[in-house]
This record gives sequence, structure tokens and C-alpha cells, in this order.
Amino acid sequence: MALWTSADAALATNGRATRPFAVTGISIDSRSVVPGDLFVALKDVRDGHDFVADALKKGAAAALVSHVPEGCTEADPLLIVADVLEGLQALGAAGRARTKARVIAVTGSVGKTSTKEMLRAVLAPQGKVHAAEASFNNHWGVPITLARLPEDADFAVVEIGMNHPGEIAPLARLTRPHAALITTVAAAHLEAFESLAGIAREKATVFEGLVPGGTAVLPTGLEGTPILRAAAQAQGAEIVTFGPEPGSDYVLKSATISGDATIVQAESASGPLLFKVMTPGKHFATNALGVLAIAAAVGADPALVALDLALWRPPAGRGSRERIWLDLIDEAQSFDLFDDAFNANPTSLEAALEVLAGQRPRDGVGRVHHGRRVAILGDMLELGPEQVALHVAMARHPALAQVDLVHAAGPLMRHLYEALPREQRGEWYASAPELVARAPHLVDAGDVVLVKGSKGSKVSLVVDALRKLGQPGAADAFRGKE
Repeated sequence: MALWTSADAALATNGRATRPFAVTGISIDSRSVVPGDLFVALKDVRDGHDFVADALKKGAAAALVSHVPEGCTEADPLLIVADVLEGLQALGAAGRARTKARVIAVTGSVGKTSTKEMLRAVLAPQGKVHAAEASFNNHWGVPITLARLPEDADFAVVEIGMNHPGEIAPLARLTRPHAALITTVAAAHLEAFESLAGIAREKATVFEGLVPGGTAVLPTGLEGTPILRAAAQAQGAEIVTFGPEPGSDYVLKSATISGDATIVQAESASGPLLFKVMTPGKHFATNALGVLAIAAAVGADPALVALDLALWRPPAGRGSRERIWLDLIDEAQSFDLFDDAFNANPTSLEAALEVLAGQRPRDGVGRVHHGRRVAILGDMLELGPEQVALHVAMARHPALAQVDLVHAAGPLMRHLYEALPREQRGEWYASAPELVARAPHLVDAGDVVLVKGSKGSKVSLVVDALRKLGQPGAADAFRGKE
């Protein structure tokens, strides 16, 4: 079934199709184009027009362009518009306008992508769900998500992010959600905002996009909660709250880590709630409560949602856990790896350290005999003038006292490293690639290892290096036995 015909796309974008076409997908990367895609020739580091001919050769059904690119002619399937980004935004607006789906917007300083994926998992058993890929949450990611929205979807989940003031409101107005969820407000992107209050005000602009009578789902117990509430009230939204504060519509009573799961007890107007999230972490429990609240707001059955939260697993780089086997014969020769290398700020690092502190390493299986909790940390970026002080303060967090060894990379993380007791200090290097070379010496069998850092710190390279320590075929041999 076609996602867009040439006639529909031309009408939506006020563009001109050089010949009839029908597309089944949308891509902005010529390397990942699949047959049937509309290739969107955006300008970024490179001009996408330079890759249109290649995209068409790979099977793209058409290309969205502002002129006939080199290597192409008007005989090729092109949709010519005045401006490619504006054309994509118009296509997104048309995709949103024609759908009957209940649309959810998700934003917040921490947990946007994980929460979006939670919603995908719990809504899927109750209808056809369309959700953003990866972290498609910016000025091109949101319109792509909406342009890809099938007409027959029952639910749509759109992630909205920001780095600077003024970014969320236009994307929210484009999305026009029936319900909008703010996961939390925390110290992230502080270099672009003067305070947490400034971040809260920006996050709250997501409510400006709500359809009339829409629902604002917001967290309680935060410094920024009054700002979020006032913004929702200003839009005339129905307000639903979640969090630890008594009086919240969904009150988190307890979150107990049990092995690889978190058992959540909560209370709502309909009575007590007991459910399981299949990954450790109180922050995941809080996000799950927000998921329950917003799913109910768009008409999903909350009882089924609570049951289906167990279907979700964290995406790679966002707290996912895996076992790395170092030996093909002895399955005890292994360590557990938490890959949380996609993003970091003080709030998310605290949450990750609390998860690590609650883990039980295995003794008697490695070189050092004593199983350890090991943290491998990269810089927390975009924290503004207080960035050094925020790194130093993390060294005093109670959860870090339960960590046996800390390896670190980056000039900012050196401040945390040097504030630690000497016995906790592992290795420090100026950059993650330097730490990669030391991977075999950073961990041992029996350890539980957390890798955490901002994407720009490149600690994901350390995750890759640790995975490569595993023996090929061992995962298939031992999976299900651990």
C-alpha cells in the first residue's frame, strides 16, 4: 500500500512531480535507502542533492528536491519544492492531518526514547502503533515521523527533543498531540539555558501543540512541576500527574529491584497497581507510571498496559543489559554489561549508578577472585558553567560508594575521577578511544559493568570493545542458562 502518491505529495507540499510515482517509505540517508522510499535531499554536512542519483539507482521511488540534481533529469521521479526542509515539514503536517490515530507526544530531559519504546510495546497489543525510529526527535526527525504515519494507524508516538530555547513548540504544533507526556525536568543542555526553571519552561511548551481538550501528563515532586502545571492550565489541558508525591493521580509507592526486573507498586484513582518492568531501575518504574497515565488518556486499557509493560526491554545504549562470555566452555567466565552509553547528565547518571549499586557481582570466577561493580564513565556534556562542579559532585553520590572501581575518559570526567578515594580509581584517559585499547584490563569475569556517558564522549566505543572480548558462539551456547 502506498504511503504517498505523487499527486498527494505534490498537493501537500505545493510541489511539482516530474512524473507519477508512489512511495512506501521515507529516507534521508542514501546509504540506507530501500526500494520504494522517497529520498529527501536535506542539506546538512553534505547537500543531499549530491546523492539523489545514487538513491534512485538503489530503488528509491522518488526524491524530494529543490532542483533537478546533477546526474538526474526531469524524466526521473522527482518532487520539486521551493525548500526541501519546508517541503518535508508540509508532508509531515499532511500526514498528521489525514490520520485518525490517537497521537502522543513525549519529551523530557531524561528517558524520552525509552518511554517512547515502552509506549510502542504496550500499545501494540491494543492497536496498530506508529512510533518514531531511534531518536528522531528534532526539526527533521519529527516531520519524518509524521510523514511516515500510516493513515490506518490507531496510535502514534512522537518523540520531541531540544538543545536550545524555542525548539519544542513548533514541533509540538506540527504534531498536534491528543496527549503530551513530560518524563522529567533535569540538568541537561544547561549551557543553552540559565537554569532548571528555563528548561522546565521550554519543556512545557509541548502543551502548546495539544488539540483542544487534550491531556497534559506531567511528573510531580520536581522543582519545575509548578511551571509545567501552569503551562498546561494556560492551554486549558486536562492535567494528569504521576510520581512519588501524595496526591498525584498515579502515585509511585515503591520500586523494588529483583534480579533483572523492577517490581512496581503504585496507586491510582481506580485502585492499587502492581506490575513488573523487565529491567532494573527506579527511573524505569517512574517512566512506566507515566506510560500508564498517558496510555489511559488516549483510550488504551490500563489493566492490559500494566501487564504488557513486561514486554519492553531498554533499547541499546539506554540501559540494556547483556552477558559477555569470555570462554566457550566455562560459562562462569563471564561478566554483565549495562550499555548506557547514549546520553548522560547528573540525573541519568545517578539513576544508572543506583542500578549498578544494587547488582550482585559473582566471586571466585575471575583473575581478581572478588567480583566487582565497575563503572566506566565518559564526560557529561552541555552542562554549562557548572559542568566541573557537577562532575565533582557526582563523586559524593551515595550510590558511587557502592562501586568498587571507576574507569573514566575525558577532561570533565577527570574531575570526578580525582575526587574519588584512591582505592576506587581505576584508569583515566583523555579520550574514550584511548580507553578502548585497555578494554581487556578494565573488567574481569564476575564483574557487573556500567558504561555511561554523553554520546559525544564516544564511550560507546568502549561498549563495542567490551563486547569483542566475548567468544564468538558463546552467546548461542550459553543463552538461557545464565
